[in-house]
Amino acid sequence: MWSDIGTIFSAVWSQDSFEIRNALRSDAFWWIGVVVCLVGGYLVSLVYSNVKWIERHLERTIMVASYLAIAFIIFWGVIDRFVFSNQQPWSTTIPPILFMIMAWFGAAYNIRLRTHLSFSEFRTKMPRPAQMACLWLDCGLWFGFALILFVTTCRQTALSASNFAIVLGTDNVMLWWFLLTAPVAAILMAARAIENIRDDMHNWRTGAPLIKQAVIGGDA
Repeated sequence: MWSDIGTIFSAVWSQDSFEIRNALRSDAFWWIGVVVCLVGGYLVSLVYSNVKWIERHLERTIMVASYLAIAFIIFWGVIDRFVFSNQQPWSTTIPPILFMIMAWFGAAYNIRLRTHLSFSEFRTKMPRPAQMACLWLDCGLWFGFALILFVTTCRQTALSASNFAIVLGTDNVMLWWFLLTAPVAAILMAARAIENIRDDMHNWRTGAPLIKQAVIGGDA
């Protein structure tokens, strides 16, 4: 395993997409993913704790910008096709990629809001230790999802880069430029999971309520 880990670092240092693709196939990359998600997520959670503007607006800004870009491309595509009898070849390929970006960063933000199947009505009736156990379960599950997303999308990004895959309908827009946002979103998901459990531990020590009603569309 240590040999495979060394190969991965060597490949990344070489910046050769073919070597990186082959190196990331190793199971050792899962252990690297655990470290990256833990360390990266913890560091990002510290940024969130100290810079509240970033905590409230980072994911939301990316989500809104992606959504507006999708809406504009589709809106202009309709006008371009039916008014000017023309169609940009990338107008049907860029929006799904932007939707992917919006979805993953939106998932990270909603981890903080605890709006993903929180079962808060059921959990409020549970004893306090059981509530804390459920919150730790949430943290472990979200971190696991973030780890899977990080490892699999890093491999897919490296594969796209090594194949010189371009976005369909374009001449020189590389697909991996967009795919690279998924591992970044995975680290943000890990950061939100860590941020939540830190708050939960603080509430446990101070005797504050552990379970709060989740509000879709609320503030972090």
